[in-house]
Amino acid sequence: MLKRLEPQVIAITQDATKTKDEKLQEICELLNRSIDYYNWVGFYFKNGDKEELKLGPYVGEPTDHTIIPFGKGICGQVAVSNQNFVVPDVRAQDNYIACSINVKAEIVVPLFVNGENIGQIDIDSNTPDPFTEEDERFLEFVNEEVSKIL
Repeated sequence: MLKRLEPQVIAITQDATKTKDEKLQEICELLNRSIDYYNWVGFYFKNGDKEELKLGPYVGEPTDHTIIPFGKGICGQVAVSNQNFVVPDVRAQDNYIACSINVKAEIVVPLFVNGENIGQIDIDSNTPDPFTEEDERFLEFVNEEVSKIL
């Protein structure tokens, strides 16, 4: 199901008429619109030389979490671990930063450029335990395409 979106992701990243941020925003909109259990889609990026993440383009409810220290929350843990993090039930996570009471699950996949973790794609879902290995592989693909424009 998710594979069908790959050509659209490639088309967005290869669109020479758009800026990097416009492309990232369009990817967020595509994923949010196309996958019914993706209720918040956004990118976080390493904030210069600081040990923190800064919110980039996103789609979904506004969030107060525009800066996340490394190690804090799911996103902050991925910044340190360099590993995908799938959370089937956010209430079962001690180190979870709640963005909305509606969020039931989260998936965060790191974004690498030249082997360095420079950010991540973060997806919140209002559906309990919706994420599968297919989501992980698809989001890894998205990040590989995004890394080509960064």
